[in-house]
Amino acid sequence: MKKQVLVLAISAVLLAACGKKEEPVAAPAAPAPAAAPAAAAGPVLDDEKVLNIYNWPDYITENMIADFEKEFGIKVNYDTFENNEALHAKLVAGNSGYDIVVPTAGFGKKQIEGGLYQPIDRSKIPNYANLDPEFMEKIAGVDPENKHFVPWGWGFTTVGINKQKVERALGGMPMPENAWDLVFNPEYSSKLRSCGIIYLDSPSEILPVALHYVGKPAYSENPEDFKAAGEMLAKVRKDIRLFSSTMIDDIAGGKGCAFVGWSGDINIAADRVKETGGKDEIVPLLPTGGGLVFIDTMAIPKDAKRVNNAHAFIDFFLRAENGAAMANEMNYPTGNKAALPMIKDEVKDNKTIFLSDEDTARLIPTGGFSTEISSVLNATYNTFKRGR
Repeated sequence: MKKQVLVLAISAVLLAACGKKEEPVAAPAAPAPAAAPAAAAGPVLDDEKVLNIYNWPDYITENMIADFEKEFGIKVNYDTFENNEALHAKLVAGNSGYDIVVPTAGFGKKQIEGGLYQPIDRSKIPNYANLDPEFMEKIAGVDPENKHFVPWGWGFTTVGINKQKVERALGGMPMPENAWDLVFNPEYSSKLRSCGIIYLDSPSEILPVALHYVGKPAYSENPEDFKAAGEMLAKVRKDIRLFSSTMIDDIAGGKGCAFVGWSGDINIAADRVKETGGKDEIVPLLPTGGGLVFIDTMAIPKDAKRVNNAHAFIDFFLRAENGAAMANEMNYPTGNKAALPMIKDEVKDNKTIFLSDEDTARLIPTGGFSTEISSVLNATYNTFKRGR
C-alpha cells in the first residue's frame, strides 16, 4: 500500500517592537478538556442491506450466516452450485446477481484473465492480516499479487473408500501401493464394480488426476495428453456406478465403496455415518501418486452491486474464530493462521486434514487450464462419461 505523507507548512509571525515599549503578555488560557476518544468506525455498508452469495453445497458452518445477519443487519441470500463449470457459465452469461462467489483458484485463473472479477480492496478487510503469507503465495500462482481471491477452504481431490466393503470386494487381493489404482486400473476397478465406484461429476477434477496418473502434466495444454487420459478412463468406464454432484449424501447413503472426491467431503460423510450408528469406516486415502490440491476462494464478480457488503462479509469470515469453526465443523484445513490455536486437537491431529510434510510434498499443485484447451478437456470428459 502506498503511504501518504502530510506536509504542514508553519508560518511564523514576527512582531517588531521598533522602539515601542513592550506590552505585558497575557497568561496562556487553560487547556480545554480532552475530548473523549472517537468510537471505532464500523465497516462502510451499502444502502441496500442485502448480500447474495453463490457457494458450493455443504460448505459453511451452521451459524455463520445467521451471526453475520444479526451483527450487520444484512439479509444474506445463499445459493449453491455443483461444480466450477456451473459457476463459470453463470459468470460468463453476466448479470448473475451475486456479490460473492467461491471459485476454485485454479479454475478461476481464466475467469480473472477474462475480466470476470473486480479487485479486492484490502483497506476494507482488516482481518486480511490473519492470513498465512506462505499460503497466499500458493494462490498468487494463479492470482498474481493476490488481487482477486481470498481463501475460503482448501483440501485435495483423492480416493476415498469404505474400508470394510473394499476389503470384501477385493477378497484376498492386497490394497495397491498407489490408491489411484483402485479407480483407474481395471485390475482393481473390476473387483470394486460390485460395491460401486463413484466419480465426482466434474471435468476439472477428474481430468487433472487422470492426466497425472498416465504420466502427463496435470494441467496439460497438449490435446494428445488428453487423448492418453481418455483412453485410460475408457478402460474403467464400465466399472463406474455413479457420477455424483452430491458426494457427501451418496457416500453416507452407501451408494459406493470407492470414490473420487474431495478430502473434506469424504471426512464429512464419515462423520454422518458415525452419527447414524453406522459401523463402516469411511476414509480418504493419501495416494503415493499424489492428491490434487484445490483452494476455494471468495471473489467479487465484476458486476456485483453490493461491493461494500461483500467486503464486510469477507472480513467477518476472516475472523480467527470463524476460520477455526470452518476447520472444526467442515473438516477442511484453513489458510487463516490466526485460527490455528482455536482448532480442536482431533482435527489438527487428523492426518487427512492437516497433512504431514511428506504427504504434502506428494500433492499435485493447484493450477488451471486455458480457455483454448477447455473444449478438449470437456470433450474428453463427456466422451468418457457417455461411455463412447
